[in-house]
Amino acid sequence: METINQTLLGFFQALADANRLRIVGVLAQGPQTVEQISALLGLGMSTTSHHLRKLAKAGLVEARADGHYSVYSLRTQTLEELAKNLLSRETLPRLAGELDMDAYDRKVLETFTDAEGRITAIPSQNKKFLVLLRYVLEAFEKGQRYSEKEVNAILERYHEDTALLRRALVDYGYMQREGGGKAYWRVG
Repeated sequence: METINQTLLGFFQALADANRLRIVGVLAQGPQTVEQISALLGLGMSTTSHHLRKLAKAGLVEARADGHYSVYSLRTQTLEELAKNLLSRETLPRLAGELDMDAYDRKVLETFTDAEGRITAIPSQNKKFLVLLRYVLEAFEKGQRYSEKEVNAILERYHEDTALLRRALVDYGYMQREGGGKAYWRVG
C-alpha cells in the first residue's frame, strides 16, 4: 500500500507544476529537444532541463541521444498505465490504509447516549440520527415478528419518543411492518 501511495505522490508531484504540464502538452505532439521545448515555452534551458528531470524521474518522459542533443519524448503508455492502475476504482479505496470504520458511530453514540445507553437527544443531522437508529435496531432479533406494543416496549428503553423511533426504523428501511402496525420485523 505504501508503494502505491509513493508512486501516486510521485506521479502527482511531477504533474503539479504549470510548466511541467505545458512540457507534457508539447511532448504529446511529438519528441523535442531541450532547446526546442525552451523556445516553444519561453523558458530558460536550465529551467526546462530541471522540469524534464522531474518528469523523467516519475517515468513520464524519456530521452535518447541524437548527436549532441537529447531528444525527449512522452511515455504515453506509462502515463496511461499509471492513471489506469493508480486511479482505478479498486485502488483508490486502498489509499486510505487501515481505517476504523466504526469510529464515527462510536463518537456519535458517546455524544448522544448516556451511561445506561439511553438516547439523550435526537440529533438534527440525518447521518447522526441513522447511527442511533442502527444502534436501536440491534435490540431486535432477525427473523422475529413483534407487535407494536412489543416494539414500543423495546424502544422505550432507549428514548421516550417511541413513535419517532418506530416510524424512522420503518421509513429508513431498517424494519418493515404489516397492516397498520399489526406486526414489525427487522430487515437485514
